Amino acid sequence: MTQAIRLITGALAVILTTGTLHAQAPRAVCGARDQVVETLTGRFGEVAQSWGMGPGNRIVEVFASEETGTWTITVTDANGTTCLVASGRYWENLAPVPVGEAL
Repeated sequence: MTQAIRLITGALAVILTTGTLHAQAPRAVCGARDQVVETLTGRFGEVAQSWGMGPGNRIVEVFASEETGTWTITVTDANGTTCLVASGRYWENLAPVPVGEAL
């Protein structure tokens, strides 16, 4: 996992911990994990790039398509419900940064 992905995942964990994300999102888009993943893969060509365990045993995943440049961050609860929390364009995989060097 690249340093940038670690930073994104860490930042998202902080947002989820503070509840700020829920205050900003007027309506969450959620569904069964298998259906959400099928849509991301089939419709947008996105595949899982990384994941991590967040607060409350939530799984945070980053999906992206190198072909289209789209990306999506999801959070899955222990009950299997997956919610989209962020998405965008212009995804780019970065070369790993050696430990101790600035991004």
